[in-house]
Amino acid sequence: MTIDIARVIIDFGAVVLIWMVQLVVYPSFTYFQKKELMDWHLLYTNRITYIVAPIMFIQSGVITYQSWIHFSILNGISVLICLSLWLFTFLEAVPLHHQIDLGNEVERSAKKLVQINKKRAALWTILFIISLGQLVLV
Repeated sequence: MTIDIARVIIDFGAVVLIWMVQLVVYPSFTYFQKKELMDWHLLYTNRITYIVAPIMFIQSGVITYQSWIHFSILNGISVLICLSLWLFTFLEAVPLHHQIDLGNEVERSAKKLVQINKKRAALWTILFIISLGQLVLV
């Protein structure tokens, strides 16, 4: 398997995961009462980390490697998008998850997660399109 195929696979996994979270998981938070959401959310965040963390680390490594061995405009854009995803995740999404865990502004935080996650979903979709395009067009 080439690095380009590996990238398409990991980017596809990331885009499927983020759209599932965007369309199903985060909107479902609004159907919980505060106490039930706090209980479920702690379980959810602990478990989803085992899926999201490896995807993000592997994706970052593959994109960095591709850019290192063959820099191009698309690889440079991919690096910038990947960095943006890390920033949006840890500066915006993680603090909101933390607020839910603490029971602070639970309803507002749950609704805001859906809004903030739109950026992440768009960026992961763009990364997948870039990697698929590079594989198909090269």
